[in-house]
Amino acid sequence: MSDDENILLSEDQGAVRVLTLNRPKARNCLSMDLMTAVRGALADAAESDSVRAVVLTGAGPAFSSGHDLKELTAHRNDPDKGRAFYEDTMRTCAEMMLAIVRLPKPVIAAVNGIATAAGCQLVATCDLAVAATDARFATPGVNIGLFCSTPMVALSRNVSRKAAMEMLLLGEMVGAEDAMRLGLLNRVVAADRVVNEAVAFGRTIASKPGRTLKIGKEAFYRQAEMPLDEAYRYTASVMVENMLDAEAEEGIGAFLDKREPNWPR
Repeated sequence: MSDDENILLSEDQGAVRVLTLNRPKARNCLSMDLMTAVRGALADAAESDSVRAVVLTGAGPAFSSGHDLKELTAHRNDPDKGRAFYEDTMRTCAEMMLAIVRLPKPVIAAVNGIATAAGCQLVATCDLAVAATDARFATPGVNIGLFCSTPMVALSRNVSRKAAMEMLLLGEMVGAEDAMRLGLLNRVVAADRVVNEAVAFGRTIASKPGRTLKIGKEAFYRQAEMPLDEAYRYTASVMVENMLDAEAEEGIGAFLDKREPNWPR
């Protein structure tokens, strides 16, 4: 199979959809076709009533090495020296990252190997992340004269400013345990358990009421960009609307009645 065939694999494991970046020979670098495929798969997951969570992983020894530099370099011979293609690439990448954030279902990265540049950005963008003990992370663009400016958006929203700047300015690899300590990861597990652990994460989340998860995920990302007083006003209004939802009525009633909730569908 060539890297151009079936560049994104999809498999449902119960209520969890596992999406696998499938360009192993190219270290799952993010070509335009692959980014477009991921966006389409996320849209499909959003519309599926049976999918309650998404796991994103990579085939082969890498999660993702970032943008497809060979594809980008090939467009230097365009009449505009590649400007239009580069703009399209960065726009498509941003749209893919935003699709993850805006998906009304959690997305969990299962990091099976290196995640560098936009690949590291992809991990940081996912709601949760599980990594293999030998996974490594970097934003190494500074080493090749291309600062990781778009990866820094997600990275700086996951780790401290000092940690983000260290990764961005030094461009060095960070091991899985250090990445978890910095806040980039939730769990580090043996390599042969990465996808299963992420799926287990997803199944636990899938057991929760769906509309409540949707409300909570959207509110989390919106309030994070607000000043403190505005965030409290916004989340208070979200809580009121959530309280009036049938899921909250059933969940609170079940808690008070000391019974298992029967979530409305």
